[in-house]
Amino acid sequence: MSVQSQVDGIEEPQLQVRTVAALRPLSWLRDGWADLARHKAASIAHGLLITGLGLVILMFATTHVYLMAAAISGFLLVGPIMATGLCELSRRRQRGESVSFDESLDALSRSGTALWHFAASLLGISLLWFLLSALVLQTVAGQPAPAFSAALWGDLLAMLSPQQLVVYIAVGGILAALVFLVSVVSIPAIIDRSISATTAMRISLHTVAANIPAMLVWAALIVALTAIGFATLLLGMIIIYPLLGHATWHAYRELVQ
Repeated sequence: MSVQSQVDGIEEPQLQVRTVAALRPLSWLRDGWADLARHKAASIAHGLLITGLGLVILMFATTHVYLMAAAISGFLLVGPIMATGLCELSRRRQRGESVSFDESLDALSRSGTALWHFAASLLGISLLWFLLSALVLQTVAGQPAPAFSAALWGDLLAMLSPQQLVVYIAVGGILAALVFLVSVVSIPAIIDRSISATTAMRISLHTVAANIPAMLVWAALIVALTAIGFATLLLGMIIIYPLLGHATWHAYRELVQ
């Protein structure tokens, strides 16, 4: 399966999507671990950044209904974008180039326009989650949403009925799946091939469509590892986040040619 498009009259490279075995994501994690072990300081620096950001967000959001939706929106936006530096580290290592935290940020300037466009797309999904969560709180099970003043100081779980909580989580899960669909190889494709955000997202969609078993395994691994990270009060994300970021690069290299 191939993907090709034009941006501002310039024809972008034609990319081929490969089909891989269902358990190949395990090898992506193995290769990601090798990258992390090879440049620990730069990788862990990214892990510390996302963990610190997550702790600040959770500090203010866990007991606030509306702020929880905003926090999830922020993670949907920031998570894939912050993986840019980790993918750049893996890209540079694969090419035999020097590797450092500062150099991992080069991709942000080199592919800035496409990355900003991609971030804008994720922002749209994030805003949709925020709006839908508010709608759920207002309409599900015939119960209105808590007043903002009450939500600001109240307990999230105590405010939601079981029906509201189920739908609230389901809506978030659906939109998180949408983020996965459009971002599974988008960041590494953008920084490696200098393609547009639109083309990168199309490639991600084609990649998922051509590799449903492997993508289900990959998504399950991401969810499981992220759950471990949250179970350790986000401290586990210091290692898990860079591991997943590096593994994303290796997923892209195997899936897209």
